[in-house]
Amino acid sequence: MKVAVEDCEGWYKDDITGAIQCADTKKYNDYMRNYRARKQKDRDFDTLQNEVSELKSELGDIKSLLLTLVKNQN
Repeated sequence: MKVAVEDCEGWYKDDITGAIQCADTKKYNDYMRNYRARKQKDRDFDTLQNEVSELKSELGDIKSLLLTLVKNQN
């Protein structure tokens, strides 16, 4: 049997399992869309951080090579 959660319209508690469920599919779908968007944003941010770290490393390598070239020419 489902019991309405006090002060939370559209939410119910299952007496047997104790699970809280949302009966409003629009609210649930909106929540899931926002959740997926947040997760994608986090993945995009992590990807950008990795790319910046790789670029910094590559620039360091280029700098070292240039310094070696300059020293060898003198």
